[in-house]
Amino acid sequence: MENKPRKRGRKPKKIPATETMDFQFTTNVPQNDNVSLPSIATTTTAATETPSTGASPSPGRARGRPRKTGKHTEKSEPKSPERRLTRHGEQNGEFYVPAAEIRHNNIVGVVAAAEWESVVKVVPAMDAVVKVFCVHTEPNFSLPWQRKRQYSSSSSGFIIGGRRVLTNAHSVEHHTQVKLKKRGSDTKYLATVLAIGTECDIALLTVNDDEFWEGVTPVEFGDLPALQDAVTVVGYPIGGDTISVTSGVVSRIEILSYAHGSTELLGLQIDAAINSGNSGGPAFNEKGKCVGIAFQSLKHEDVENIGYVIPTPVIAHFICDYEKHGAYTGFPVLGVEWQKMENPDLRMSMGMGPDMKGVRIRRIEPTAPESHVLRPSDVILSFDGVKIANDGTIPFRHGERISFSYLVSQKYTGDKAVVKVLRNSEILEFNIKLATHKRLIPAHIKGKPPSYYIIAGFVFTAVSVPYLRSEYGKDYEFDAPVKLLDKHLHAMAQSVDEQVVVVSQVLVADINIGYEEIVNTQVLAFNGQPVKNLKNLADMVESCDDEFLKFDLEYQQIVVLHTKNANAATLDILATHCIPSAMSHDLKT
Repeated sequence: MENKPRKRGRKPKKIPATETMDFQFTTNVPQNDNVSLPSIATTTTAATETPSTGASPSPGRARGRPRKTGKHTEKSEPKSPERRLTRHGEQNGEFYVPAAEIRHNNIVGVVAAAEWESVVKVVPAMDAVVKVFCVHTEPNFSLPWQRKRQYSSSSSGFIIGGRRVLTNAHSVEHHTQVKLKKRGSDTKYLATVLAIGTECDIALLTVNDDEFWEGVTPVEFGDLPALQDAVTVVGYPIGGDTISVTSGVVSRIEILSYAHGSTELLGLQIDAAINSGNSGGPAFNEKGKCVGIAFQSLKHEDVENIGYVIPTPVIAHFICDYEKHGAYTGFPVLGVEWQKMENPDLRMSMGMGPDMKGVRIRRIEPTAPESHVLRPSDVILSFDGVKIANDGTIPFRHGERISFSYLVSQKYTGDKAVVKVLRNSEILEFNIKLATHKRLIPAHIKGKPPSYYIIAGFVFTAVSVPYLRSEYGKDYEFDAPVKLLDKHLHAMAQSVDEQVVVVSQVLVADINIGYEEIVNTQVLAFNGQPVKNLKNLADMVESCDDEFLKFDLEYQQIVVLHTKNANAATLDILATHCIPSAMSHDLKT
């Protein structure tokens, strides 16, 4: 006898052909603007990161465990929706017609129209959710003088006040063309990208066509939700072409790591399904107000239904920053690395009293404005009057604590803050101007093409995180050269224009025989002069009058070329590889 494995979970309930998962059980819902959004329990696929892909696979049966409702057991069945609606109708003086009688009297079409009207009136904010179509053309870091083949993607967005649309930054990254389509419409409207907030993963769009804005009510923002508050995520994920609704609750509120922005900001963790294509879609509370933007989810074999939402404080900061400066300027940082002061002996050695709490400064960014006033081993006691605990947290809400970096992120670039520190048993106060973070190896190139310089077949470029990811894949933190990883994780820029310049590759020619295997090796100096950045290297090589070009590389390697022969060979190499110029456009200015 064949031993068949037992299937997990309850057998899914069959849905009549006239109903959809998005709009079940909506007959006889009272027409009231304060009615909460429908809570739809759906099964979900494995959690993945939200950056969407172009083509969506054909819809199939989702895998996973059905969401539990209330305390019913596996054998129990949920209460009949018709019965609930009957009681509601009796309380409101409404007439209820059983489903069997409806079918018997052939009035299905009338009821279907009533269901549609009820849905539209119950969740009017859903009409403001749009589908975003984007054509991307990413830079080619291996061949920086050209771009990769373009590809398409789809994601979600929603309309806000001022004839603007919000979506995720990764949804329109390296965009060539962006189009928007409203719910229930067959027209795609060309959109213009106003601002891209890479750190917070938010983008602001607009549409010039007046027809796009007709008959649409902008989404209103709500307050930061509390734990266990119900949320409904609306968008256009994979698995279908129409709008999709998933529901859950707020599971956690804390400082999160933003995968796209490579930064840490306030975020919400929810248990609603967030799949590829949900990116940029709004998360509504029970009052129909937006409390966040879906942007990423956690993919791991030990987790299930963990999605993340950008909360309203971060959204409000992005919008206010754009309105205040006319462009996105970013989230400021304090520019220090700090150490917890939980050890009592450590606190005593720093001269802290029994009632004092704070964190110790380990290092200070040389390019940060506060480097002129703060010193290593200073103990930060408070930020803008808010006391900091020994573990680096501050009071957030009732029963909650959060990292004090939240206070810094609420400021804007150029704002000032009062920092109280303990130095040599003396309490000092400093009025510090805040600025954005300058990384030696930047996390993003902000939509610009990569810079490059070519001489005698040697391709020089500046290292960035996208470059490392392009060269070594998503596991670049394990596969990239140790020297580059050390600079990426621990080194600090000594000046605002400092870069890590490497030999990306060597285009083989007679002039560079013996150097062909040099790849992704840092250039430390040229003819005895330290290399500050890529433009500095290009200028020194172009103006060199010495007989030889000498490059000092990492691992004590040197490259020596005859100046006259190198310049002559460069023209032939450019023609052979169809390279338009020996240097990128930004190095010519």
